[in-house]
Amino acid sequence: MAAKTSHLEEELSCAVCCEIFKVPVILKCSHNFCKACLDQCWKKKGTQECPVCSRRSSVSTPPSNLALKNIAESFLEYHSEKPPAPPGMLCILHEEKLKLFCVDDNKAVCVVCQTSKKHENHKLCPVEEAAQDYKGELKTALEPLRDKLKTFNKVKEECDETAEHIKKQAQQTERQIKEEFERLHQFLRDEEKARIAALRGEEEQKGRIMKEKIENITGEISSLSDTIRVIEQELEAEDIFFLQYKDTKRRAECTLQDPQCVSGALIDVAKHLGSLKYKVWEKILGIVQYTPVTLDPNKAAPWLTLSEDLTSVRFSDERQQLPDNPERFDSCIYVLGSEGFTSGKHCWDVEVGNKTAWNLGVTKESSQRKGEFTVNPGAGYWVIGLRGGDQYWAWTSPWSTGLTVEKKPQKIRVQLDCDVGEVAFFDSSDMRPLYTFKHRFTDRMFPYFSPCLNEDGKNPAPLRVCPVKAVIKVD
Repeated sequence: MAAKTSHLEEELSCAVCCEIFKVPVILKCSHNFCKACLDQCWKKKGTQECPVCSRRSSVSTPPSNLALKNIAESFLEYHSEKPPAPPGMLCILHEEKLKLFCVDDNKAVCVVCQTSKKHENHKLCPVEEAAQDYKGELKTALEPLRDKLKTFNKVKEECDETAEHIKKQAQQTERQIKEEFERLHQFLRDEEKARIAALRGEEEQKGRIMKEKIENITGEISSLSDTIRVIEQELEAEDIFFLQYKDTKRRAECTLQDPQCVSGALIDVAKHLGSLKYKVWEKILGIVQYTPVTLDPNKAAPWLTLSEDLTSVRFSDERQQLPDNPERFDSCIYVLGSEGFTSGKHCWDVEVGNKTAWNLGVTKESSQRKGEFTVNPGAGYWVIGLRGGDQYWAWTSPWSTGLTVEKKPQKIRVQLDCDVGEVAFFDSSDMRPLYTFKHRFTDRMFPYFSPCLNEDGKNPAPLRVCPVKAVIKVD
């Protein structure tokens, strides 16, 4: 059958189309063609000649090639019963199935390749065995990849959550910015109305004074005009009659005082416009507050709730869904200030009120944030705190130091001096010292706050950073 197939392919190499399998004809020159295609060719050329060798045919109807037709039918029948092997299953050199695997060359070979010099003394094994070995190795190699994929999927999920949180943060922050500016706008609108009302009031008052002044002067002008007219008429009279006007001379004597210019009659423009922006700024200080420390929501534990102005923090019974970014505390209910310090002297007052538990102090930027840990200088925390409502402690290392506090403070001042290397705590009411840590700070230091929990799991009152009075300094 292989010989027939090879011979058929040789015969078909000069065929015009696949129709030769159905009606093949043969010319005297031994070339074979599809009858329909040959008729079409002759009709187009107008001569009966072979399309290959151009030899003229003496007959208009060439005989059928039954032998070629039978071979073609056998060829089609063979290939319909046995479909061709998929690409890559046969050896490209010998057209035999690849049943062996050469371990030395790391490639599949056929039984003919096995006997060739190229694979002489090479280690060969069945394809199935080699495939099983390689599958086992790949399965082992897949485990780290699967673990890596899990890691990437987890990080992607966290990134998706972070992206959503960023969107929410932006929307909330934009809303608060608009609210703050609306309050400022409203203040400015009210201030504008008040100043324009004062201007209108001064205009009305001084306009009324000038109106009265004008009316008085107008009356005096009318009286003088009448007197002058009468005297002029008397001057025109006959002498005998003129001498009879006894009161003419008296009327000519004017007793009216000269009109005086009104002092301060103009609008006090300087009062209304002088340093206008500065004076408004001074009044704005009365409605705004400045706090030396702003709490950072991106560093707050999920159990903490911050006020909208980021000046107070309290414990919440409900855990918030927040991104677990590296700066955020997770299990410990702590929060840090947004700004760190590397030099200079800084202080802030914290209202603790009647809370029965709290922690306050500073921590370095590289201190631990995740998991459970102890807040002491060894861990990068310089902190004092209250427990049980009346037990004050300085969290020193390795043990805590009890503090003697005569009067329960309502506000605690934290004073950080980076240059001297000192963190001091005071009762803000009378600046009585509570405790002082001494350390040479080499890292950026951040304010630290914890509203803490009591043994019963409750302590809802907030810690609040106290505002300081803002002043305007004019050089």
